[in-house]
Amino acid sequence: MRGPANATSMTAPRIVAAALLLAGCGGAGIYGHSPQYRPLGSERDIVAGAREYDPVGLARRPDDWRRGNVVLFGVVDRRAVGPGGQALLRLAARSLEPRNVCERSADDDSCRVTVSDQDFGVLWALVALRADDDIGPLAVGQRSLVRVVGGIAQDVSPVDGAPVVHAIWYRHWPAGQYTTRRAARMRSP
Repeated sequence: MRGPANATSMTAPRIVAAALLLAGCGGAGIYGHSPQYRPLGSERDIVAGAREYDPVGLARRPDDWRRGNVVLFGVVDRRAVGPGGQALLRLAARSLEPRNVCERSADDDSCRVTVSDQDFGVLWALVALRADDDIGPLAVGQRSLVRVVGGIAQDVSPVDGAPVVHAIWYRHWPAGQYTTRRAARMRSP
């Protein structure tokens, strides 16, 4: 009698494990390896109420732009220690391309989140990094790409006078886990 009870109790964990493995397969993964940009978890909800960052709009109507949150992609060109142990990131703002670049059309793992070749302004973001993004081989650093949602502060950077965004959420791609159209063309034979 003991055999069937054990078999049933051992089968349930295996089914759950197999389902979790299958759910992980074929997804875009944490770095968005898919032909089109895919938000992670609650990203869509967090971004929904934010405006796309526009440096011209901010310069024209700073008080309006300081209400609510902005969302932007930026390539890190400098990282410093900010107040309260946060990271202070100097970002070159980039636009998300409509389609991700894929090296092989039938292989989503070859796709990389793709941003514009040129930046459209510089700003700083004050971000509370998660442990793996703070320290280690894949930590946020020079040439990382981040997507940031947060409020534009009243203060500006004492270094260059650029605006400062106080992040409430972010997503990170280490160098090599995203691309630009130009970089992709340079890699092609």
